[in-house]
Amino acid sequence: MHTATNISLIQILEKTISPDRTELESAEKYLHHAANTNFTTFIKMLSDVLVQGGNSQVARMAAGLQLKNHLTSKDFTLKQEYQQRWIALPEDVRFYIKKNILASIGTENSRPSSAAQCVAYVAVAELPIGQWNDLIPILVENVTNAASSELKKEATLEAIGYICQEIEAEVLTEQSNHILTAIIHGMRSAEPSNHVRLAATQALLNSLEFTKANFEKDVERNFIMEVVCEATQSNDMRISVAALQCLVKILSLYYQYMEPYMGQALFPITLEAMKSDIDEISLQGIEFWSNVSDEEIDLAIEEAEATEIGRPPARTSRFYARGALQYIAPVLMQKLTKQDDADDEHEWNPSKAASVCLILLSNCCEDEIVPHVLPFINNNIKNENWRYREAALMAFGSILGGLEANTLKPLVEKAMPTLIEAMYDTSVAVRDTAAWTFGRICEIVPEAAINDQYLKLLLESFVNGLKAEPRVAANVCWAFTNLAEAAYEAADCGESNQPKTYCMSTYFDFIIQCLLETTDRQDAAQHNLRSAAYEALMEMVKNSPSDCYMTVQKTTMVILERLQQVLQMENHISSQADRSQFNDLQSLLCATLQSVLRKVTPEDAPQISDAIMTALLTMFAANAGKAGGVQEDALMAVSTLVEVLGEGFLKYMDAFKQYLYVGLKNHQEYQVCVAAVGLTGDICRALKIKVLPYCDEIIYLLMANLSDPTIHRAVKPQILSVFGDIALSIGPDFKKYFDLVMQMLLQASNIQVNPNDYDMVEYIGELRESILEAYTGIIQGLKGVGGEVQPDVALMEPHVQAIINFMVQVASDPERTDGHMSVIAGLTGDLCTVFGQRVLPLLETKPLVELLQSARKSRTPRTKTLANWATKEIRKLKQPLASW
Repeated sequence: MHTATNISLIQILEKTISPDRTELESAEKYLHHAANTNFTTFIKMLSDVLVQGGNSQVARMAAGLQLKNHLTSKDFTLKQEYQQRWIALPEDVRFYIKKNILASIGTENSRPSSAAQCVAYVAVAELPIGQWNDLIPILVENVTNAASSELKKEATLEAIGYICQEIEAEVLTEQSNHILTAIIHGMRSAEPSNHVRLAATQALLNSLEFTKANFEKDVERNFIMEVVCEATQSNDMRISVAALQCLVKILSLYYQYMEPYMGQALFPITLEAMKSDIDEISLQGIEFWSNVSDEEIDLAIEEAEATEIGRPPARTSRFYARGALQYIAPVLMQKLTKQDDADDEHEWNPSKAASVCLILLSNCCEDEIVPHVLPFINNNIKNENWRYREAALMAFGSILGGLEANTLKPLVEKAMPTLIEAMYDTSVAVRDTAAWTFGRICEIVPEAAINDQYLKLLLESFVNGLKAEPRVAANVCWAFTNLAEAAYEAADCGESNQPKTYCMSTYFDFIIQCLLETTDRQDAAQHNLRSAAYEALMEMVKNSPSDCYMTVQKTTMVILERLQQVLQMENHISSQADRSQFNDLQSLLCATLQSVLRKVTPEDAPQISDAIMTALLTMFAANAGKAGGVQEDALMAVSTLVEVLGEGFLKYMDAFKQYLYVGLKNHQEYQVCVAAVGLTGDICRALKIKVLPYCDEIIYLLMANLSDPTIHRAVKPQILSVFGDIALSIGPDFKKYFDLVMQMLLQASNIQVNPNDYDMVEYIGELRESILEAYTGIIQGLKGVGGEVQPDVALMEPHVQAIINFMVQVASDPERTDGHMSVIAGLTGDLCTVFGQRVLPLLETKPLVELLQSARKSRTPRTKTLANWATKEIRKLKQPLASW
């Protein structure tokens, strides 16, 4: 029996799909109001509408959707809030709703089932906290019971699939057998309904992570594999695609168990799939072999690492990719010729997938791939049909990454004239791929690109390519980016740290001119062309020899002018799209400014710094409270200015400090905060004692950040090492902050983490290095410069034992890095020079002695130098003891 309220709710729900805008909005407003005024009654009523078979399909579906939207959200924080709100409801209310939504499973006529989603999202909230424990058995019974209708089985399997997709794997490990029973039951070829088979296959895909125990047992694994392989042969394309997706994922998760199935099942099934004319099927077949290659590349790395330490690897490669190469390479070449006519860069298709697969196969099988690909390239590179020319180029560019230098260089040198010719091809796709191939060549085998015979012709083809369609020009920019670095590295530096000239010097000015024009093209927003051109410009400037300095000076002025012009556009921005382009442009100009500033000589820098700083201050003022990305880039640009000007930066400090403080307070956008903290360190190092007037405010803000529990953890290590920079800059004046800072450092030294949480282990590594850097800076700062040790360093005395204990802890950790060794070695030397023989017994511990031994053999020059110095300091202290 419907109550009046229920009837009006049904009418409102039916209006949620109304074509009439006003009706639709008023329905949404009503529902929003109902949820906010009496949430409990509202969701109970929604579950009533959903369970009543007599209600219209539209109303039931809308009720299910509304209910689901109050249980979960794509936004992680909201989702947690919704789950807590659900758990906080009285138990009888939850029981009532759960009974309704479970009873609705299989009673809807529309697909997909909205009841299935409601059941799943309640399960995701309750199962992890040990509630609704009878749910999984009920769902399994729904699927395996012969009396269940097709719709009931299908909706139940959908619910299982959603649960598996959303929930942490360990929550379901205990129940994995039951869940798998239901899924495999629904997937069998004996199941008459394709709807049920599809729902089951999709559920399997979502449950593979927690069925580890089942894959470890031969009998169960055989059964799963048989059912999945059978499903790949279904005449319903959706089922065969989902089953192939399962195989792709099984291969990645359970590679070590695949041997019995590879030859007789997986290889023929995936090869057949690759050849299919149906893109969705073909893509899965290709993806399978991409995953095999990926897995085997990792295994080769693991094996090399194990051999280095002298132990057998935990898992070994079965070299499936090498075995299959002769069969799959020809299919991949064929797929390369099936390009889309309309080049949609976001559209994933078999042709693009085949190129990625070839790149991976080449990295996996190395030189062995050449004989399988080269004939195709040679036969088709001059083909009349553009598809075959483009495919040949794509194949060539794709295999470069895995080849040995002796194979690679002659191969590329021989191909150079043909590749340059391809840059002028009539087909845009061919020119695009030729430019991409040159990008790969300049990255992987640059010496073939910068040889005298072809360089001029190559650069002409590049400059010509910059005027071509955006997709071609963007790839040319990428090629320039790689070429610039290669040419610089190949140049002769002589005595100085920068070469006087290099192979591109005569063309440098013209190339820079063309790149600047490219950044200004009307269509530069397409294919990321503008940022690619600025990126190339930055690399060209960064890697420029002395004889190109005039051009660098000119470019600096151009970029500065552009920055000033852009800042005047601020008031003319009308739309969101304009705003985001405007922000991107500011960021790009800041980054380019950094690049050119680094090349400006110390004599020239002060002449342009006023104009640069004025532009940057305008930018900070305009972006206050707005785009974090722009603020971050502007802070980095200031950082470079500080680096170039040194103490000369002092004159800007009073105008700039407010923006630095705003950055330090920006807890929401932690990247901005990190940039501000890094810049604070740079300023301290540059201004030395002259930073003192600003230290009270800086220390106050840094302390506030450390004690804020909501701040992103990436900020904290940066702050700790800045304390060292401050102490080094202001020397004995640091004593007023000493107690406060030491308390923070000692507290941070005690943080422990779960050794299995990889992210946290990495974070702790960073944190420890920062703490050690801070101790180093404080000791060196208080010690003072010059030979005499200042009396203030005695403040450190009570903490020496704790500091050395921390050094020993870090030295003994198997996860210690070269960075840790470097700082510990330096700190050891500092402790010796400051505290003399008193610290010797503390430092002569096994972990520290062994660390110094390893550090003396380090491949990093700095670590080696510090370790040798520390060892000498220890010896010095021991000598008087010995003679005494």
